[in-house]
Amino acid sequence: MAPCKDWLKTIGKPFWTGRRMSTKTMPAEAASREAETLDIELRDPLLAAFLAWLVPGGGHLYQGRTGKGILFMVCILGTFFYGFYLGGGRVVYAAWNVEDHRWAYPCQLGAGLPALPALVQAQRARTGRGPLWGGFMAPPRDGQELRNWHFHLHSYFELGTAYTMIAGLLNVLVIYDAYAGPMIILPQQRKRKPREGPKQDRRKRGGEGVQDNSQGKESQDVNSQDVGADA
Repeated sequence: MAPCKDWLKTIGKPFWTGRRMSTKTMPAEAASREAETLDIELRDPLLAAFLAWLVPGGGHLYQGRTGKGILFMVCILGTFFYGFYLGGGRVVYAAWNVEDHRWAYPCQLGAGLPALPALVQAQRARTGRGPLWGGFMAPPRDGQELRNWHFHLHSYFELGTAYTMIAGLLNVLVIYDAYAGPMIILPQQRKRKPREGPKQDRRKRGGEGVQDNSQGKESQDVNSQDVGADA
């Protein structure tokens, strides 16, 4: 039974073990509870950030944060490839010439490995060699071919471009999360003012009445003195 208990204790811990730990203490809401400590395994933050850029969610899988890694991978890659599908496979390419300045590609490159073939195709087009992989992510040969893409795809060309750009920009946030770890907002404890009881209120009211009566007597004595002086 002892080995079984030891095995049960390991459930819920990160699969990978590493060097760096991010420890943040969260104060308990109730005064009777002790401070809770949250340990997050970050391993090598620079390598985690690189893996998160190369494959969205890869940095979190490397850190053992499997749930977030799978979530980011499905959402970002799904958004990227859906936009690639809407654009007919023509919206992800790298080009910088007189007829076409592809400003969208640096944003698309944030998705990492899925956008890297465009760099290979752009280098081959710059040196005058033909495209590889049947023209996959190859830039247009001239302005006329680019106009034909816009004509046949209509608004889907711009829509697919927007989807792939959004996927790349969202992955920048994922990279930062893999590098710095999750942000934990600590609850602020509000100081409550002690409420005054009914006895204290009565004492205050009684004290105010005594002060009023004493002031009234003093004013009467002053008036009587003035009247005596006049007489």
